[in-house]
Amino acid sequence: MRIGALKLKAQLYCGDALAMGPGKADLLEAIAREGSISAAGRAMGMSYRRTWLLVDEMNRCWRDRLVETMPGGGKARGARLTETGATVLTAYRALETALADATTGETLANLATLLRAEPLPPATPLSD
Repeated sequence: MRIGALKLKAQLYCGDALAMGPGKADLLEAIAREGSISAAGRAMGMSYRRTWLLVDEMNRCWRDRLVETMPGGGKARGARLTETGATVLTAYRALETALADATTGETLANLATLLRAEPLPPATPLSD
């Protein structure tokens, strides 16, 4: 049983598009580690199409691209994070850490003292 548990999830929007969230940050880390969009998708259990659409959405939301691809048949092919991509990923992970720290503070402890362990049963509607 969790009493007063708080879960925060940082999501940054560009208009209606999700520019960055936990999954996209994980994808950026996978691209940096794997060196390709398709390998990152496989490592995360996603189709190439889904992975590519997520990368495309991120690249369209930020002032500079986060991921650049290197097409071709040689060793230079694949994908990598741009300098902006690495900066955004680092800043986003720092934001997640700051939010996680907020879940253990005095304000939450004060709210937890007022919170029930379990909700009461639903109220019975009054009859007319």
